[in-house]
Amino acid sequence: MTVLNIAQALDAEILFEGDAGREIKSACGSDLMSDVLAFVKENTVLLTGLTNPHVIRTAEILDVSAIVFVRGKIPTPEIVDMARERDITLMRTAETLFTACGCRPSSAGRGGGGCSPATGRSTSRPRSAPPSRRCAGSASGSG
Repeated sequence: MTVLNIAQALDAEILFEGDAGREIKSACGSDLMSDVLAFVKENTVLLTGLTNPHVIRTAEILDVSAIVFVRGKIPTPEIVDMARERDITLMRTAETLFTACGCRPSSAGRGGGGCSPATGRSTSRPRSAPPSRRCAGSASGSG
């Protein structure tokens, strides 16, 4: 899955397009940058409701491909400039963090995550991860 695929799936507005063709293998949804630092994998998209410089700096440290601001959050021009300087794609979506992370009935069966019909849980994160540790989920829905 590419950054552009994610933008389309989330009906996201692209605020700055960095390496939008880059392959994404996982997604991390969190407002706690300490969790992101502890659990993020390579080739990751970060979904968050935070729009401060810490998000950009965290993404830079971890070589995050793209950041999606959820709940319609609009970053300041300074945040967009920071992302541009680091070639990090920035997007925004009206989706909540929960739905943007893949637990959407419309995404089930398309390889984009979705919810397990039996449990209602997202199929895009490992079952062994505690609820507060959802950064390790696969963007492809493969776990």
